[in-house]
Amino acid sequence: MSYLTPHPAPRRCRPAIFMRFACLFFAGGLLPSMTMPHTSHAATFFSAEPYGSLPNGQKIERYTLRNKAGLSVQFISYGGIITAIDVPDRHGSFSNIALGFPDLEGYVVKDAQANICFGALIGRYANRIANGTFTLDGVRVQTTRNTPPNTLHGGANGFHKKLWHVRHLMGLPHATGAELTLTSPDGDEGFPGTLHVSVRYILDDTNRLTLQYRATTDKPTVVNLTNHTYFNLNGEGSGSVENHHLHINADHFTPTDAASIPTGKLADVSNTPFDFRTAHSIGQHLRDTNPQLLAAHGYDQNWAINGYDGKTLRPAATLTDPASGRVLTVLTTLPGLQVYTANGLNGAYAGTSGRIYRQTDAVALETQFYPDAPNHPNFPSATLRPGVVYTHTTVFAFGTDSTTQTP
Repeated sequence: MSYLTPHPAPRRCRPAIFMRFACLFFAGGLLPSMTMPHTSHAATFFSAEPYGSLPNGQKIERYTLRNKAGLSVQFISYGGIITAIDVPDRHGSFSNIALGFPDLEGYVVKDAQANICFGALIGRYANRIANGTFTLDGVRVQTTRNTPPNTLHGGANGFHKKLWHVRHLMGLPHATGAELTLTSPDGDEGFPGTLHVSVRYILDDTNRLTLQYRATTDKPTVVNLTNHTYFNLNGEGSGSVENHHLHINADHFTPTDAASIPTGKLADVSNTPFDFRTAHSIGQHLRDTNPQLLAAHGYDQNWAINGYDGKTLRPAATLTDPASGRVLTVLTTLPGLQVYTANGLNGAYAGTSGRIYRQTDAVALETQFYPDAPNHPNFPSATLRPGVVYTHTTVFAFGTDSTTQTP
């Protein structure tokens, strides 16, 4: 079964004024790695098109959201993976700033082999659970140890490897969007309870991509959902993000042991390489001889974002690229932010640009509950009970800094 499928005209294009443009555009067989034309639009845009088939014959589709300004987000039904985010630089030139593979086979085979999770929706539990086990209401739960001895990103067949149902969200004011849903059965990867999950991707005309997470369960369980997009604001395939400037709204982080499991402490960031309360380049302390950096081969830590109350949307981080002027601001209702400098990229794979990916070629900004929270009562609880709705929001706001000068 081939993973590759030609890209014919989309089945659904709304609104109607875009039908002729969209059909001509997609009929040309434009590959994901190529830059879309950008013009001023009178309305938002949504489309769907075939993206290939899984080995079991299941059909995968790719979806495009585009706002009035021409900013676009593409994602596929497999893993809810965001495959491209096209945004302008300070001069109005558009580039894709999200790392990814050029075809479905890359995500199904290569990504799975290396556990990269480019752009994917992660669940049931993002990040790590020590020894794959925790106790819930006096009952020991054993989950799949896919990175022995621990569980990572939901186990061997986490949400990033599942087929999501996608529907277009109609009638959004000044925005376009889609809702992705799936049902995770009781015992899936060892997690208790039948979990019904929905995630909304909403792109508005102020250049904000909002991710709305929602889940319900019929048994007590733990839930930690995130998105694992790798960002390079200078453009996918352009090289290292060490010169990107990062600000993190956090006074504390959760130090980990050699296996990247939290020790349970909340450590003050003062006088450490983890103090990003004043923005500075990612590379400034990246090579410091700090045990945390040595163990993770770079940044791969969770920060405790200030002001968590379970419902307030507040700033978590701001990422700025001095070269392009692009700025990404992350806001979230979640308690934590995992910052990962793509330490596992070792030159084994090439992305949509055709260029090889290497360490520090991107940074992931994963809003989340803390790693291994089910085993640390002092951490914000990730437990979800019947009758309670898991509801959290993360916003990726895109802009430019016109005052930043190209080096």
